[in-house]
Amino acid sequence: MSARNSSETARVIPEATVARLPVYLRALTALSESGIRTCSSEELATAAGVNSAKLRKDLSYLGSYGTRGVGYDVEYLRYQIAREIGVTQDWPVVIVGIGNLGHALANYSGFRSRGFRVVALLDADPERHDELVAGVAVQPFDDLESIVEEHGVAIGVIATPALAAQNVADRMVAAGISSILNFAPAVLTVPEGVDVRKVDLSIELQILAYHEQRKAHGAQGSLPDGVADGVPEVTEAAL
Repeated sequence: MSARNSSETARVIPEATVARLPVYLRALTALSESGIRTCSSEELATAAGVNSAKLRKDLSYLGSYGTRGVGYDVEYLRYQIAREIGVTQDWPVVIVGIGNLGHALANYSGFRSRGFRVVALLDADPERHDELVAGVAVQPFDDLESIVEEHGVAIGVIATPALAAQNVADRMVAAGISSILNFAPAVLTVPEGVDVRKVDLSIELQILAYHEQRKAHGAQGSLPDGVADGVPEVTEAAL
């Protein structure tokens, strides 16, 4: 089969399934560390927090790795999912913005244990340069291009204030980074072919607040004044 035909017939995995694969991988890792060698789809679904039908459909996109009456080989399925995601190799990562959040990310052991190696910490503040965080020296942001070239970095993490985020993203893209994890409270504009994943903790908290409000209203049997279907009334004075 030609490379062109192979590319055309390559399976396409839905984005929603791709988003759940790391969850399955984490669940399988926990099962393995607990000494469990095989598990059923129901057991894995429970560990991952999804229903078993959805899990079986998701895994069907990867191939047939289960055995009827036996279930899944935990180590084998874990390897197959890790290979599909791409974390069986070592991915070099740079983090830009070494404030409180940047420090926390640099110290996060989950990067190293899941196939990501932080090769550089960068910050524009000269007072932070040469500071050691998790054993890595903070370097000037102006070193970005040389570091990306030296280590073959494809993934960058932005942990800067919102006003600096777009400039950092532009520099990352120009340097050759094609995947960005953005923790800054800003919407980034990037060229086609560059993937951006945004993590906004305040939005996640607001979503939880919405659900808490709904639960409280359900218990009381009514919504407070100015709230219809969970949406606060916006008055002209508030605009």
